[in-house]
Amino acid sequence: MASPKIGVIHYNWPGYDLEGFAVRAVEIGFEYCDLMLPDIWDDESADGEKSAERTRKLLDKHGLKVSAVGSANDFLQADPATLDAQIERYKSVCRLVPILGTDIVRTEGGWNREGLVPQEKWDAMLVDAFKRCADFLEPLNVRIALDNHGDVTNNGEWQLSLIERVGSDRLGVNLDTMNYRWFGHDLETVDRYYEILAPHAFHIHLKDGTGSRKTYQGKVLGEGEIHLSHAVRCLKESGYDGAWTVEYEGGEREGATGFAKCYEWMRKNL
Repeated sequence: MASPKIGVIHYNWPGYDLEGFAVRAVEIGFEYCDLMLPDIWDDESADGEKSAERTRKLLDKHGLKVSAVGSANDFLQADPATLDAQIERYKSVCRLVPILGTDIVRTEGGWNREGLVPQEKWDAMLVDAFKRCADFLEPLNVRIALDNHGDVTNNGEWQLSLIERVGSDRLGVNLDTMNYRWFGHDLETVDRYYEILAPHAFHIHLKDGTGSRKTYQGKVLGEGEIHLSHAVRCLKESGYDGAWTVEYEGGEREGATGFAKCYEWMRKNL
């Protein structure tokens, strides 16, 4: 049996630039990393390819591979012209991601910014936006891993419905094990979401904690209330072969101590 691909996110790693992060991550034992768009591109310059290549070379130097890149997109736009611009920007991101050695674009649905888009319009807008994106996924050789993040996409049944209606085998999920609970779903519902979405998981965030919303507290893997063993079992039974990426949001950030403890849990439990 192949060894699990053990990874870590970069964006909430404490006190390091990208190279410092790479050095410390490899010291702990991580082999993969999940990057955010600013790690590879400033979102404005025309030389995004060169910037992405520099990032790839920096990580290669330290033996760290990229599992996914977050796109920071927002498809909930009241103005059709702004949505068009968002989709064109997203296409540009999709062109850059393969340079990093991955085909996974970790993707948002959108953000309810000041209530400019009524909630009853979210579903139709996102179905339409992702259908438009599906048209260029295969030529660019990328896959969308839709994050269950924030208020808009944190319902597993809706995520599954979106995948079915868009009808592209290049649309799946980034399964974050804590975010459903953070949103307010009970643990029984969270476990069911793992079951129905594991076959569609292109990327995952292993995250633990307790509570939801204002009571949420991040924890080291295995020390919170999330049924991580159930999530892992669902993913393995579904044939998941991507990176097992930890996202730690607890208090032990100094020296990446919390991430190191999460790594040990992963070595023992994957």
